[in-house]
Amino acid sequence: MDIVVIFMLIATVTPFIFINLKKTTFAIIQTILLVGMWVYYFQVLFIETPAMFSFSWMMFYSSLIVSEVAWVMMIIHMGKSPAKYWKNY
Repeated sequence: MDIVVIFMLIATVTPFIFINLKKTTFAIIQTILLVGMWVYYFQVLFIETPAMFSFSWMMFYSSLIVSEVAWVMMIIHMGKSPAKYWKNY
């Protein structure tokens, strides 16, 4: 369960990565998915587990997938433009 919480916290930062990459549409989509992700998490934690392939279940897993894609996009962006991130001395 700890690993899931860590991935959820990383996914929560993802809209800021999309904003940094100038992809506001993806940031809005990820924000909507984040709401569903946290609703699903608290449903599982306190109420009961929703059925597989339910709306909140799909939002949970798609939010995690989109967040990992965003982190890969950020790493590729940093690799392509290192002069912005590293000073040359």
